[in-house]
Amino acid sequence: MKSLSETWFAEGYIDFELKKYTLLAYLQEVNRYFNENKLYPQLSDIIFHYNNIVAFRENKKFLQEHFPKKLNGIQLQKLQLLYEQMINDDELMTELEDIINYSEGKIKSTINNGAEIYEFVEEKINITPIGIIPLDVQEGYFFLSEGKNKVTRAYHYRLSIFERHDEKYRSIKTVFIDMWQRSITTTYEQKKSELIRKRSELPNPAVYSIETGLSFPIDETLLPVAKRSLVKYITAKAA
Repeated sequence: MKSLSETWFAEGYIDFELKKYTLLAYLQEVNRYFNENKLYPQLSDIIFHYNNIVAFRENKKFLQEHFPKKLNGIQLQKLQLLYEQMINDDELMTELEDIINYSEGKIKSTINNGAEIYEFVEEKINITPIGIIPLDVQEGYFFLSEGKNKVTRAYHYRLSIFERHDEKYRSIKTVFIDMWQRSITTTYEQKKSELIRKRSELPNPAVYSIETGLSFPIDETLLPVAKRSLVKYITAKAA
């Protein structure tokens, strides 16, 4: 899917109707994916654009750094003068404000559509520890199963903490390991033992099962939501 550029609303010919139809075409494509219960990367992409236009409206520094600069063949030393003239163009700025105000509402509505799907999927997910969980849960494995599909997928995960705007956030990185057919004779405990034998770098790993009774697209929806749900689960248990 073709995304919008970071400053799509202020690039090229700044016209309300033109930008309106550019946005609506993009949102129509995003909603088409949402209608198929496919959330990512569309949901994170559209949240980025929402935050971008809010920052544009509320932060003059953003405007100064990102407003398109027109050279038009003039000498480089005169660029700043032209740049300032564009910013001081009341008619142009009014058009931009109209574009921003319209876009904010439309994008917010589409985000809500995606958020409803996300929350629905999250509510249907069950996380269960497999065996004894060690004190260190920053790295381990999880088994992902969905719907009537008998396939279980195994992933290695690693948690990390990063800081942004004086706040700490947890992130999770995952690597697909293996998949197998579930059966009465193939238990999560057996698969955990196999992982420990085959991957000696983690002799006592934290292992979780993540299950849902419904079917969702794995890579576009279930896996991203499962990863975030696991982060929340581990964080809550550690509190």
